[in-house]
Amino acid sequence: MEIGWMCNQKQRQVLVFFVLLSTPGVGAELGPYSTVEEMERGSFVANLGKDLGLGLTEMSTRGARIISQGNKEHLQLTVQTGDLLINEKLDREELCGPTEPCVLHFQVLMEKPLEIFQAELRVRDINDHSPMFTEKEMLLKIPENSPLGNAFPLNNAVDLDVGSNNVQNYKISSNSHFRVLTQERRDGRKYPELVLDKELDREEEPELRLTLTALDGGSPPRSGTAQVRIEVVDTNDNAPEFEQPIYKVQIPENSPVGFLIVTVIARDLDSGVNGKISYTLFQPSDDISKTLEVNPMTGEIRLRKQVDYETVLSYEMDIKATDGGGLSGRCTLLLQVVDVNDNPPELTMSALTSPIPENSPEVVVAVFSVSDPDSGNNGKTISSIQEDLPFLLKPSVKNFYTLVTERALDREARAEYNITITVTDLGTPRLKTEHSITVLISDVNDNAPAFTQTSYTLLVRENNSPALHIGSVSATDRDAGTNAQVTYSLLPPQDPHLPLASLVSINADNGHLFALRSLDYEALQAFEFRVGATDRGSPALSSEALVRLVVVDDNDNSPFVLYPLQNGSAPCTELVPRAAEAGYLVTKVVAVDGDSGQNAWLSYQLLKATEPGLFGVWAHNGEVRTARLLSERDAAKHRLVVLVKDNGEPPLSATVTLHVLLVDGFSQPYLPLPEAAPAQAQADSLTVYLVIALASVSSLFLLSVLLFVAVRLCRRNRTGLGGRSSVPEGHFPSHLVDVSGTGTLSQSYQYEVCLMGGSGTNEFKFLKPIIPNLPPQ
Repeated sequence: MEIGWMCNQKQRQVLVFFVLLSTPGVGAELGPYSTVEEMERGSFVANLGKDLGLGLTEMSTRGARIISQGNKEHLQLTVQTGDLLINEKLDREELCGPTEPCVLHFQVLMEKPLEIFQAELRVRDINDHSPMFTEKEMLLKIPENSPLGNAFPLNNAVDLDVGSNNVQNYKISSNSHFRVLTQERRDGRKYPELVLDKELDREEEPELRLTLTALDGGSPPRSGTAQVRIEVVDTNDNAPEFEQPIYKVQIPENSPVGFLIVTVIARDLDSGVNGKISYTLFQPSDDISKTLEVNPMTGEIRLRKQVDYETVLSYEMDIKATDGGGLSGRCTLLLQVVDVNDNPPELTMSALTSPIPENSPEVVVAVFSVSDPDSGNNGKTISSIQEDLPFLLKPSVKNFYTLVTERALDREARAEYNITITVTDLGTPRLKTEHSITVLISDVNDNAPAFTQTSYTLLVRENNSPALHIGSVSATDRDAGTNAQVTYSLLPPQDPHLPLASLVSINADNGHLFALRSLDYEALQAFEFRVGATDRGSPALSSEALVRLVVVDDNDNSPFVLYPLQNGSAPCTELVPRAAEAGYLVTKVVAVDGDSGQNAWLSYQLLKATEPGLFGVWAHNGEVRTARLLSERDAAKHRLVVLVKDNGEPPLSATVTLHVLLVDGFSQPYLPLPEAAPAQAQADSLTVYLVIALASVSSLFLLSVLLFVAVRLCRRNRTGLGGRSSVPEGHFPSHLVDVSGTGTLSQSYQYEVCLMGGSGTNEFKFLKPIIPNLPPQ
């Protein structure tokens, strides 16, 4: 029979397993699975591979294993089959004690790839423990005159099983005086009471021995027995009586262990054994048994452990006083726990706004509540923050506070605030709690971009390549994010005639300036324009800066010879008397250069000559002079090629051809004819030709000078109207140069080269000697 019952039990367990396994998991959870306790090692619980939807080989390749709490390997996983098996016998009473249900949590770990499934195994109780009495023999002393119906409580039996497998009822062996009733306490425990059904007669039967049996609700039920020995006592007609039916006592919650709570006192008018009283706690709960103890002789009640006002506010229990005759009396102890300030305030943050916009007053930053589990002043709290912060704490509804800004904040002055909220109770001693929050300030576009300089001066060499980077402007914005992103642009020029759009451009992102076309120093030496910087805020803010672009001269103009003119007309012939001394001034080559600075410093040299060594050219002023005395053997006609070179890098040059005629005197014919007869006529015609030639040269020279003056005056007037000038105004210093071989003049000559005189005269001065002609040194 027993073997068949066990087989049926196992079949029912397997059926329960399959029912549980058929329940689908939710999310990353498996189970719950169920098994009964005391199953043999290797017993089947569930097939995890099937529940996980994995094949047999996949369980092994993924490295599946079981992880149990506390490193106790209650379960094992067979990766080849996916079966979850019992690794060791499970004792529900050892694992969970009286807790029901008994749940073991474990995890299924997949290593490749990593994946964790939560699961639980519920261990069901079996009736494997019998009820047991703590005392094998209980003694009751019952007076013989006890009235019928009196109930005498007995000690209950203890069963480690739970639920229906725990103690359900009690039986007493057959007798004619007593019956047993099964009573239930508030905590669910069941205890027996003997009820007197027939009067006792000590003379007829001084002692009774009964067998008390406790039965659990298992199938089949288990039982435990204890002996009840009843002594019939002689008449004891006075039961103990307490001085107070109710003792009300208050103790502080921080009272130490062993603290004397109260001393209860009972009186018995009987004498002898019938008047000797012992004190006990009557049917205390587990919590009271662990918290209080009573001295059976003196009635002193003391603490066994500290009490906590926040956990239990009060205790109520019965104290039983029993005399030697078995009569007893009861009183009630009401123990009130008095609060002490042992809990700091608690702060709960309900809402926090961060970041908050700047320039916005009275913004709600945080909402929080304050609580203190203590009572009275111990539970009253005050809240505060640092005094040097622009924030205010305002009380709201019950125990709620709002943290608001006191004034408009400036992110550029401070972008972050660390606020410490301090909550202090009013107890003694005072306890406090601090909670720190960080509040960020978000940006508002309230700062315009600021240039690093109010004005910029940029230099660019003329003849630059188009799209040349010529410099940069930079502006910063104290705002943040898009409010600090700066865009650069060219502003409309104040001079409507300046074609700014065709001259320069700007990179809107970084402020780099570019020359759009090649610039010419001789046409435009400098110009100014304005640059704007605008942020991307809403609304956008902007600022501007002045940029002055100065064109630096480049050596791009060759020297231009003013005299003698090289225009393809008949060459000008210079006449030199044969009687001229060495150093005689033959002529002067006059040249100009459109560049400036050292690019316009000119030097002269004799490149070619019909007779080398006869003539020389002064390097700095272009004067052509005889190098030695002339002789009759020198040819009459000479052709000189003079090179005019500037001081640029690389230097540019021009050449001029001079024709020199040696004559005996200025009245001598300049080309003697081969026939002697008409010599006088030819001499007269030669004189006429010389006069015409001199007049022509003078006229051309004056015309060139006038043309040059007119061009320079036009340029000066144009630049004067535009507010800019490429030609210096006014006089140079009175002694312009004393070059000593580095300028365009020698030490023997100084010239005023300013095109215009002072403001009081319009006289044109060009190469006017201011020092007399001296012999060369």
